Amino acid sequence: MATHEPFVIPGVQVCSLKVDVNQVIPAGNTYRTVRFPYGAGESSDRFNMHQALQPDGTTVSDWAADDRSGLIRPSRTGWGQLYAMIQWESSSGTTGYTELRDQFVRDPFGVADTTATEHRAPTPGIQCYVKGHGIFVSPDVPLALRVMHNDSAARMLTLAEFKLVIHEAA
Repeated sequence: MATHEPFVIPGVQVCSLKVDVNQVIPAGNTYRTVRFPYGAGESSDRFNMHQALQPDGTTVSDWAADDRSGLIRPSRTGWGQLYAMIQWESSSGTTGYTELRDQFVRDPFGVADTTATEHRAPTPGIQCYVKGHGIFVSPDVPLALRVMHNDSAARMLTLAEFKLVIHEAA
């Protein structure tokens, strides 16, 4: 007797988030989840991977104040290609940051599992970074993009994008 897998939409499934509202990233040695708007503020979420209604039944009412707005919840199991684009305000000369950090994280509010962590020295002017990383993903493990800096004062993240592309995996 043949068995069949549940109906799966063929092709890749994509969630593409963008925020161009400044986010204050406090000073300190704690990574901060980058937050993204819902609804009309999203770039693309055809497969409902970034929803204000959370799986536990709570609703994120203010995306800019709730770290859960930074979560992408994969729509299916597969090979995930994660992408990020991050822009920071310029450092303030001799008293500014000397290092910027970013990472992807699985289950950021549970047992966090970080990957693709990068530490970068600033260059002159605005700081613009792009990164990509591949991992296996699952609907029961949310993903996030996190950032931090080593300045003694809060700094602005001026633009960010966070994308997940899920490919079927055999």
